[in-house]
Amino acid sequence: MSTLVSNNTEETGVRKTLSDASSASTTATSNSLRNERPSRLNSARSANTSNTSSDTAVNHAESYFLRRENRLSARRKAEEEAAINDYKKMYEKALGTNQRLKSRLETSKQELSVIQDQLQRAQKGRPGACGSNMLDTEKKESWALKKRISDIEDQLKVKAELKMENQRLKDENGALIRVITKLSK
Repeated sequence: MSTLVSNNTEETGVRKTLSDASSASTTATSNSLRNERPSRLNSARSANTSNTSSDTAVNHAESYFLRRENRLSARRKAEEEAAINDYKKMYEKALGTNQRLKSRLETSKQELSVIQDQLQRAQKGRPGACGSNMLDTEKKESWALKKRISDIEDQLKVKAELKMENQRLKDENGALIRVITKLSK
């Protein structure tokens, strides 16, 4: 029983140093953890009251785990704060980039509209020049096509004449073969 009392005083001393070392934000979480731990610790002690050496081993293990939990929670909190700061920096950087790109897009749109206006004015100012260039090229293309059509028609006429002459020669050849076969008999 005396070990139980000494263990309780050691735990309260550990709790006091831990609560003094923690910040205001971790106080709420450590209070909730402290409220849960004594009930677990007391239930573990009541089961192990018969063995005093096991009580001291449990006490050391509990204090080790308590310190470990506090270190881990502090590390997690620091990592979360660092991550939040990183997200803020990334957000601010992305926001700045978006603003810069939006301004560049606006200037590009303005330049595009100016260039389109200049192009329209240039086309309206010289309607004959653009139209005459197109007419000249169309005339040249149509003349080339007409020439090609006339060449093809001439080739078709020649081809038709060659077919008729070929047929005439075949007929003559057949007649000559008949004459030769009659003479050879």
